Amino acid sequence: MLFSNSTFARSSLLMLLVGAAILFATVLSSFFLAQMTRSYFDDVTRLRALRSTSSDLLLLLQSAESSQRGYLLAQDAAFLEPYKTSISALPLQLEKVMKAADNQSMVTVPIDDIRRLVAVKVKEMQSTLDLATKGDLASALEIVRNQSGFESMQRLRGLVGEVVAELDGRLIAGIDDIRDSAGSLQWFTVGGGILLILVVGGAIAVIAQHVRELSRARKEVEELNTGLEERVNERTEDLIQANREIQRYAYIVSHDLRAPLVNIMGFTSELDATLKSIRTFVLAEEGAVLSENEVRDARLAVEEDLPEAIGFIRSSTKKMDGLINAILKISRDGRRDLKPERVNLGELLDATAASVYHQVNEGGGEVKISVDAARGLMTDRFSMEQIFGNLFDNAIKYKHPERPLELSVTAAPIGRGAVRISVADNGRGIAPEDHERVFELFRRSGVQDKQGEGIGLAHVRSLVRNLGGEITVTSTLGGGSTFVIRLPMDLSQYVRSNGS
Repeated sequence: MLFSNSTFARSSLLMLLVGAAILFATVLSSFFLAQMTRSYFDDVTRLRALRSTSSDLLLLLQSAESSQRGYLLAQDAAFLEPYKTSISALPLQLEKVMKAADNQSMVTVPIDDIRRLVAVKVKEMQSTLDLATKGDLASALEIVRNQSGFESMQRLRGLVGEVVAELDGRLIAGIDDIRDSAGSLQWFTVGGGILLILVVGGAIAVIAQHVRELSRARKEVEELNTGLEERVNERTEDLIQANREIQRYAYIVSHDLRAPLVNIMGFTSELDATLKSIRTFVLAEEGAVLSENEVRDARLAVEEDLPEAIGFIRSSTKKMDGLINAILKISRDGRRDLKPERVNLGELLDATAASVYHQVNEGGGEVKISVDAARGLMTDRFSMEQIFGNLFDNAIKYKHPERPLELSVTAAPIGRGAVRISVADNGRGIAPEDHERVFELFRRSGVQDKQGEGIGLAHVRSLVRNLGGEITVTSTLGGGSTFVIRLPMDLSQYVRSNGS
């Protein structure tokens, strides 16, 4: 599996750690920025409270002053109501200003000066009202005209104005700090969210890939399970067929070996009979007279019967030796260790064709090779050379006597795992009933006018099966033959899968 369980576990753990780190950083930064924003907000609130109380204090004094002036001008008691209200509220308002000033540390408030000026202004206003109430309006107006109250009021306005101006600056800076902090909080939140989305997306991709690998593995297992019974049946059929062939080979071998042995036994008996005539002639006592028939029988035995029997015995033993050597050859090839290697099929076929070029060319024949298969065929080179060497030799040996040999070899892939090789000729052909028989050991088809022991095609089939393939033939008498070979592209994989 390309994406292993350990890789998936490591990737998932990494994604979780990265996600946790991003989430922790986002929460921590959000908390820090929120605390900063809260701190800025608290400062702004305190400054606004100080500004508000200071402005209200100044407004109360201004209201009291306006009421005082109105009463002095109009001598109407109604003008005293705002004055009384403002004067009664001044102590509480001063307390508020003092508390607001003590509640912050960014702006210095001259609270003592403000208290003193407020007291001077209140005293000035109260004295004028007392004089006016007693009927001494001129003295009250004189106090107003000497501008002592006006100067204290101006100084108070200046002090409060300076405080308010500084407070306004501080408020603007505080609001900017709040805005910056809120913006940073927003960007940190958005950035953390984007990173978390990326991590989640990566985790989803990792999980999806793992799921795909699991699905692919499950599908492969299902395919293997689906084809397992079929492969078991195929292997069982192959074993049954191999067992049948072993039994058939055993029968053929025992039958064909028995034939020369019977001949030897028969001619041995004939030799024994011949030796009687020779013994009668050779062992006759000196001076004994043999009959004409005895002499003739002895002469025939020596001149004809004995050489004939020896010749037949020699021929039978030679035949038996050839059969035994053929059996040993097939047995050795079956036990030989296969050596899978990269084989260029086109080059191998060209080399095989070159080795029989003169035999084909002298009869006006030709060999055509067309290879449309993978150049990197992984197989056993020696076995391939033996296979095509035998097929080419058979095509030459059994060519049609009335026409030049035309030998054609084509190769093409079958899917991704196999190759199909066709070897066709225009030779004598094989009768349909002999199509399977020609692959049997010591069996031949058609007129037996060529030397051979009937092991060539049996040897070819044995080699092809050792390579994990199969060979079949289609042919008609007089119409040529086509041998079709199917082989796996990778012999090493076949060897591993079959435990060879």
